[in-house]
Amino acid sequence: MSGSPRPTLSQASPSLRVCLFGAAPGTRNLGVSALCHSTLAGVLDRAPDADVTVYDFGHGVREQRTRVGTHDFTHRVCGAKNSRRLHRRDSLWNMRVSGWFGGLGNPGIAHLRRADLVLDASGGDSFTDLYGEHRFWTVTLPKRIAIEQKRPLVLLPQTYGPFRSERLREEARSVLRGAASAWARDERSFQSLRELLEDDFDPARHRQGVDLAFGLELDDSRSWPAPATSWLGDNVPVIGLNVSGLCWQRAEHAKKRYGLRADYRDTVFGLAARILRRTEARIVLVPHVLAAPGGAESDYDACLGLVRGLGRKAHGRVMVLGPDYGPSEIKSLIAQFDWFVGTRMHATIAALSTGVPAAALAYSGKFKGVFETCNVGDCVTDARRLDTQDALEHLWSSWLVHDEARKALRQALVAVRGQVREQMDAILSVAAPDTLRRAA
Repeated sequence: MSGSPRPTLSQASPSLRVCLFGAAPGTRNLGVSALCHSTLAGVLDRAPDADVTVYDFGHGVREQRTRVGTHDFTHRVCGAKNSRRLHRRDSLWNMRVSGWFGGLGNPGIAHLRRADLVLDASGGDSFTDLYGEHRFWTVTLPKRIAIEQKRPLVLLPQTYGPFRSERLREEARSVLRGAASAWARDERSFQSLRELLEDDFDPARHRQGVDLAFGLELDDSRSWPAPATSWLGDNVPVIGLNVSGLCWQRAEHAKKRYGLRADYRDTVFGLAARILRRTEARIVLVPHVLAAPGGAESDYDACLGLVRGLGRKAHGRVMVLGPDYGPSEIKSLIAQFDWFVGTRMHATIAALSTGVPAAALAYSGKFKGVFETCNVGDCVTDARRLDTQDALEHLWSSWLVHDEARKALRQALVAVRGQVREQMDAILSVAAPDTLRRAA
C-alpha cells in the first residue's frame, strides 16, 4: 500500500481477526464499495496477515479477492441479510438467536464470536430511519448482535440520524451506548452523535473523523472510452455530473420522502443546458449506483434520461460513462475533471478527496458537514430549502467560483488525509486484548 509504513499493529497482532458490516462488496453502489475497499486497505496495510470477514447480502461463506487501487486482497465473505426466511443461516435474525445459544453451528455468528474487532460502516449514512424501518433494522441488527456477543464494536466514521421515530431513536441510542467506539465523519455528524448519546457521551470513545473514502486509492489502469480520452487531453474544460437514479427515476417519491422544494429533474436539466449554452465545456455523466437497467435507483438510466431530454444540444459534448467501473477506477476519472457536480455522497467525495472542486445537489443534510470539512460548505445546494430556480442559480455560482474553491480544497486536504491515517490507527487499537496475547 502507498504511504509510510505503520508496522506497530501488524508486528504486535499478526493474527488480528476482523469482521466488517455495513460495507458489503458487490452491491453495485460504488459509495458502499468505496467504504469496503478503504476499510480493507486500512486494516491490511497495518496487519497484512489479518483474517477479515466481510458480511454481504449473498448466501453462505465464500473466499473473495477484492481489488483496491492496484492491489488485490483476499478475504472471507459471509451472507447476512435482514430476511424473513428465519430458517436460513444467513438471516440476521437466525444469527442473533443462534448467538444466544452459543452459536448453534451458524457460520456467520461463529466468525463474529472469534473476532478481535467488529467494524460497522452503516453504508456511510444509513444509521437513520430516513430510508424506512426495514433499512434501519438491516444496519442496526449487526451492531446489536456484536454487542450481545460482547465483541468490541467500532462504528466507522459515518452520519448519525436523522430519526423520525422516537422508538428507533432510542434503539440507536442503546446501540451507541454499547459500542466500544463510535466515529462521526464530520462536525455536524459529531454533534448529532453527542445529542443522541446525551449524558453517555464519552470523548474517549466518541470521536470526530472523516469519511474513509477520502483515503481510497486510485486505479488508472483502464483506458477511458471515447470521447473522454480526447476530451481530457485538450484545454477545454470537462465537467463531471452524477445524476441520482434515486431522485430522478422516482421524482415524486423522492420529493415527498426528502421534502424537496426544488424539482430534481428540472434542476439537473437546467444546469446541463446552461453549461452547454454558456460555456465550451464538455460533460461526462458519471453513474455511481449501478443498479440493474430499469431499476428504481439506477444512475445509469437517469443519465440516459438526461441525454434524451437534452436532445441535439448534447451531441458531441455529452457522454455517459458505462456502468462497469469500480470505485477506484471512477475516482481516477473524476480526479481529472475541472469541476464535478453530484447527488451521490461518495461521488462528490471522490472529487473532493482528489482536489477537484465539487458541488452537491443535496437531498439531505449529510452533505453539508462533509463539504465543510473541506472548507467548501458553500458549494452544497440544498434542494430541500431552495426552489428550482434558486437551486440552479446556486449551482451555477459554484461553477463561477470553482477555481477559488480548488485552492481552499487543496489546503484543507492536507489535514483531512492526515486524519484518515490517524483514525484508522485509533480504530484498530480497540481490538480485543486477547489479540496481543495470541501474538506474544
